[in-house]
Amino acid sequence: MTFVFEFFAANPVILLFLLVGVGTALGRVRIAGVSLGAVGVLFAAIGITAWGVAAGVVIEVPPVVGDVGLALFAFSVGIIAGPGFFNALRTSYLLMLAVAGVLILAAVVAVALGAALGVSPVTIAGTFAGALTNTPALAATGGSPEATVGYASAYVFGVIGAMAAVALALRHRSSDTDTPAPIVDKAVRIDTGSTPTAGEIERRHGGRVGISRRRAKGGEAMEVVGPDTPLPRGSVVNVMGPQNEVADVTAELGHTSSIDIVHERSRLDYRRIILSDARRAGRTVGSLGLPAQFGASIARVRRGDIEFVATPDFVLHQGDRLRVVGPTEAMPAVTAFLGDSERGLADINPVALGLGIALGLAIGSIQIPLPGGGHFGLGYAAGALLIGLLMGRVGRVGPIVISLPHTAATVLAELGLLIFLAFAGTKAGSLIIAAIVSGDILRLLALGAAITVVGMLGTYLVVRHVFRLGGTRLSGVVAGAQTNPAILGFANSRTDYDVRVALGYSLVYPMAMVVKILLAQVLVGL
Repeated sequence: MTFVFEFFAANPVILLFLLVGVGTALGRVRIAGVSLGAVGVLFAAIGITAWGVAAGVVIEVPPVVGDVGLALFAFSVGIIAGPGFFNALRTSYLLMLAVAGVLILAAVVAVALGAALGVSPVTIAGTFAGALTNTPALAATGGSPEATVGYASAYVFGVIGAMAAVALALRHRSSDTDTPAPIVDKAVRIDTGSTPTAGEIERRHGGRVGISRRRAKGGEAMEVVGPDTPLPRGSVVNVMGPQNEVADVTAELGHTSSIDIVHERSRLDYRRIILSDARRAGRTVGSLGLPAQFGASIARVRRGDIEFVATPDFVLHQGDRLRVVGPTEAMPAVTAFLGDSERGLADINPVALGLGIALGLAIGSIQIPLPGGGHFGLGYAAGALLIGLLMGRVGRVGPIVISLPHTAATVLAELGLLIFLAFAGTKAGSLIIAAIVSGDILRLLALGAAITVVGMLGTYLVVRHVFRLGGTRLSGVVAGAQTNPAILGFANSRTDYDVRVALGYSLVYPMAMVVKILLAQVLVGL
């Protein structure tokens, strides 16, 4: 087999794609209903690389390839989570501080137990970085052989322990209270004596409901409803939104109508139209001016697998699927205005992608001097993630679209993750043999396991029982606290890429990255 490993050592690109293919196939194997998902690439890379080292040949995916994968992954996750991240940040800063406290506790355990086991401070720091699967923290220790051996010894259990915590969180997924309610339509007859406008009803319910069409009392003609459209008694309106909110609006306005105006298409039509024209992306629903131009309105927005009510201030992204209601004769013009091309779903927006990642990597590479001669830097992953979050939130700067369609961002995140896992696996696999040969592996395994358990189990317990987060978002928080794309991939594969996972991940990832880097530097200096 030596000549095979020599071939892979000489052809790392072939090795990369072999690991992606074999690892992904391994990740799809289910045992007791559980599969590894993308993490299969990591374990396949560790196993094959360790086998090669045992045969006397070191095989490795080049570090620059791993950096590319990590940058793609972190930036794309930021783009996906950006629209919801800053809203969540205003209400979740206490959660971020709590997770930081858990990581500090894990560092205290590392120092106390490491000293009891006779492990040097440098090796403790490397083991801390491996147990919490954070390569930038390893780099912050100086990357000495002692720290690297500690990192390699603790890394595998760091992944397994975090996966176990994610699986534990997802056991409670069925009882999530933050599960998005299904968006429904209902024909409602107005019985109230007052004459509210559609905008008043929508504002009263926090923009969670919309009213798209109205049929006047005793008439057959229907009209598109705008914010200032009055809703007089006896008229029938189409109310849409989360099921519970629609029920509340029905009770407030009147009762369910026997006249089905929801599917009436004789005078007003409704279509699903893909927003593919980049000139319309990054704008709010209200700023498009569909009612004034075409007598039409956007009722719903579907992004990925999540559907939203299209309020006037809702920011649209390229690739969103819009449910548009309007006069039958105007629909061709509305379709041309919005684009409706499948290419809009896959447009990776190379200008935003290239410049955004370059800016993120530049920010991550900045080194800030610290007292005592050390330096602090965010690292490539955190820099790319932060810029992705900002660009995903802003969407547009003047005439330039700076976001990516949800579908394209998801594909890029998956590709980047697989590339990074192949690199990380070959790096850990080549080092694990050295850790075994050194004879210190049992002590380092015990130390790393203790750090992982405190970090991951502590995060799980605090976030679930103190902040009472649902299991789906909690799984993303656990992955973010571990700052490991493999764990996020595992959580995504178990939840069919539920957007709450990415939101939980991005909420704590930047903070956890910074805290781990700082703690690793402190541990080295003890």
